[in-house]
Amino acid sequence: MSDIKVFENIQVRSHWDEKEQQWYFSVIDVVKILTNSSNPRDYWFRMKVRIKTEDGLELSTVCRQLKLRATDGKMRETDVADVQTLLRIIQSIPSPKAEPFKQWPAHHVPLTYTSLNPKPLPPKYFTSYPL
Repeated sequence: MSDIKVFENIQVRSHWDEKEQQWYFSVIDVVKILTNSSNPRDYWFRMKVRIKTEDGLELSTVCRQLKLRATDGKMRETDVADVQTLLRIIQSIPSPKAEPFKQWPAHHVPLTYTSLNPKPLPPKYFTSYPL
């Protein structure tokens, strides 16, 4: 199930994976919010190259590609990340919006705690609201 979340009146495309019981968020949308970049795809590409060079971590291996509706209305593959990976990406972007954005998933992805493993609640348990 795909859904739109909102941060500071800017849309963030998201997808609930029923099988994995996991939310995924569009990395490009998050990069756009944090950087105010006119070309967030280019920023994301350069960031992946930089992190691979500096840390040896290939972000493509921790992100997935899913088809989400683009601004032109067509379904296009885009990099998505779960909440944990998204928080790691946010930490790598120098932005004054980084700290408020780290709190944002908590408002949109309520967790249910079973033993020591937190699991996100499926979409039927909450509604998206702009912050």
